[in-house]
Amino acid sequence: VWPFIEQAPPVLVDWLPWNHTFGGNHNFNLILRNGGTMYIDAGKPLPGLIEQSVANLREISPTVYFNVPVGYSMLLPLLEKDELLRASFFRNLKLIFYAAAALSQDLWQRLEHVSLLARGEKVPMTSSWGSTETAPLATSAHFPLRQAGNIGIPVPGVSLKMLPSGDKMELRVKGSNVTPGYYRQPELTEQMFDEQGYYRIGDAGRLVDANDPAKGILFDGRLAEDFKLSSGSWVAVGALRIAVIAAASPVMQDAVVTGANRDWIGLLAWPNLAACRNLAGATDELPLQELVADEAVTTQLVAGLQAYNANQRGSSTRVHRVMLMSESPQIDANEVTDKGYINQRAVLERRATLVERLYATKPGEEVLIL
Repeated sequence: VWPFIEQAPPVLVDWLPWNHTFGGNHNFNLILRNGGTMYIDAGKPLPGLIEQSVANLREISPTVYFNVPVGYSMLLPLLEKDELLRASFFRNLKLIFYAAAALSQDLWQRLEHVSLLARGEKVPMTSSWGSTETAPLATSAHFPLRQAGNIGIPVPGVSLKMLPSGDKMELRVKGSNVTPGYYRQPELTEQMFDEQGYYRIGDAGRLVDANDPAKGILFDGRLAEDFKLSSGSWVAVGALRIAVIAAASPVMQDAVVTGANRDWIGLLAWPNLAACRNLAGATDELPLQELVADEAVTTQLVAGLQAYNANQRGSSTRVHRVMLMSESPQIDANEVTDKGYINQRAVLERRATLVERLYATKPGEEVLIL
């Protein structure tokens, strides 16, 4: 899929956990197969740990960099303001890779910008798609990409079919890389595979060009995350989340979408701490509760989302209220996976009190009305 990997041994600086197939199978075996070097990064895209990743990237220049969108969101403000870090990161870089969640177009463009600053050229960016059950690779983009969202086409040995599911197309996958089932759970195994043996992965996608499948597939979100408003209108959570994160850049790092069986959409959002501190002119000592309430931060957040709303016509895409949260997503509560993917359902269940405050008739000052 990537012939250049065989031309020179790859060098990785990798934080992805080995208990997951992305780091422990894909990346580790890529290094073994091609005689490369893997530097184990003890950092992670979380407050208090991203600093370790930055220190490692100052010391080691990777040739391929693997990360998840939240990782790039936390790394970008530092790459944008630190010339030495930027120079080290891009010195030998041949490919920037993201997966595990959708990358916003804003992050894509900012990565291109820092690449131009460091190298005078854009380092190619790419993605793939799959899950633990597909070990993890099912599709990959082996061709140049100009924007985020394209997950490529099935890799050799894998077949993919697309079936209508409401107004979306469900993706199902089959191949030797797909697990034969779940250990000692025959009923679950039967549910997850269709009559032709295709794995029901639960994601949606659509062709970039209906007349030319070779141009790739656009990721279209998780089917289980979508919900209906009280009006009966469907909310496409994945697409909406990507759009609002881009509109609220650089303030918002991630968000969950609220509104199931309610009249309108709201957001519970996490701040990009580095970007918010830059906006507020604050140091690391400023308490997070004060940082998320800073006027410069909230003003930019509201302005970005109001600009987004100005281009939306229906209730299924317009955002009415947003709350910036000071508590980061908790991995022990299953709010975020070890790859950095936000579990929308777990967050909404654990933070149900915040959802009620977001929809209160007389909301508090922490709720921003758009």
